[in-house]
Parts: sequence; structure tokens; C-alpha cells
Amino acid sequence: MNTHVTDRTLLVTVDGPIATITLNRPEKLNAITPAMLATLEDALGAIEADAAVRVVVITGAGPKAFSAGADVGAWSSLAPLEMWRTWTRTGHRVIARLEGLRQPTIAALNGIAYGGGLELALACDLRLAADHVTLAAPEVGIATVPGWGMTTRLASISGPARAKQMILTGRPVAAAEAASWGVVSEVVPAADLDGATADLAARIAAQAPVAVQVAKQLIDGLRPRSAASLEALGGGLTAFTEDAREGQTAFRERRTPAYGGS
Repeated sequence: MNTHVTDRTLLVTVDGPIATITLNRPEKLNAITPAMLATLEDALGAIEADAAVRVVVITGAGPKAFSAGADVGAWSSLAPLEMWRTWTRTGHRVIARLEGLRQPTIAALNGIAYGGGLELALACDLRLAADHVTLAAPEVGIATVPGWGMTTRLASISGPARAKQMILTGRPVAAAEAASWGVVSEVVPAADLDGATADLAARIAAQAPVAVQVAKQLIDGLRPRSAASLEALGGGLTAFTEDAREGQTAFRERRTPAYGGS
């Protein structure tokens, strides 16, 4: 087993044909920072180039979170052009790289998957969730919109009505309910998640790798491409309103925001 610590907040382990990427900020619920995106992009490039890797698993460190989403502190202070150049576009590029990886990918949801964390999971081919997990698209609650492809990917996976239900309300959805909508592939007891993920990864890795990778690409050909440009415009429009300032301030102060609609 080889473990590569390319950045302390993101760990990459390769064990035979299976690579595991671990988001490693448990004290911050594995919230995603620009540095983590850059490290993830580098890790995906290395994995893609490794002919021995047949399956990729992504999970979060600690018992509470797969990822609570994009780190609000990392983007809320950005100017509009910086937001577009260095945050929205980078996130789209990295998550699209994950989605287009030649190897099958499994998101092992060990805890909450919110916002950007859910977007990361949606870019994976399969999602296994511990039975206590909840998933949410909370962006409208801080007066912005999903920024890394969720509007397209979630609608493609669950259908437009379910996607709207999650995105327009921000309400967390339990793992079992998410499974009934097709958002989660399988729900298992929390104690069994690691074993179930390892079994699934080993089963895929045991198949003919070229056939597996071609089959993945054929299925992905049916999926509509992410509306990256529309989400970038939407993020730019919403992230710098008075409502956005109030939402971000309320988030930091842990209080209910008072929106005025501007």
C-alpha cells in the first residue's frame, strides 16, 4: 500500500488496483478550499496516468462528514471577477475532471454531503451512503446557487422535480430517501460502509479493465453536459447581492438570515 500526502487536507492511498482519495479536514467537516481543489486536480491527473489503478474511491475523514461543501470563508470575500476566475471555473474544471476519469469512481458517504460536497459525490459513478447520512443543496439559504454543476447533474440523476425540491428548499434529505430518488446507489449501516465500499471496488477491479472503462464512457455519453457557463453567471449574479451579504454574515454568526429580496 502506498500513501501519498500531497497536501495535509487531501490524502491519496493506492492499494493494488484501488486508489482512495480522502478529504482530510475533519475539524472543518471536510469543507473544500482552493488548495484542496488544486491538490485534487493533481491527484486525478496522476491516477488517470496510472495504468494499474482500476477503481477510485473518494471519502471524507472523521465520522461526521463526507464534505460540508465549499468553505464559505474561502469564497465569500472574493470580488466578482475573482469568484468567476479562481473559484467557480476551477471547481467546474476539477469536478468535470473527476466525472470524466477513465476509471470508475465510488463516493463513500461516511457523513453529511452538502453543497460542494454533494456536487463532488454527484460527479462519481456510484454513491454508497452510511444509513445516518443526510444530503443537501443549501446554497439558496445563503442567497446563492449551486456553483459546480449540481443543477445539471442532480436533475439528470434524480429528475428535475426532485432536483428542484432539494435545491429550492435546501432541506436535508436522509440517505434512504435519497436512495429512493436514485441519488444514492446503496445505503448500508455505518459500521459496514468501509467493507461494502471495498467489496464493490474489488468487484469492479476484478473485471476486464478496458471493457469496464469503455462501458462507463458509453453510459456517460447519455448524460447531458454540465451547464457550467450558466451556473457561473448565476453565481456571479447571486453571490454579491445584499441578500448574499446577509446570508454569509448570518452563516458566520450562526443565526437565521433576514432577507429583503435584493
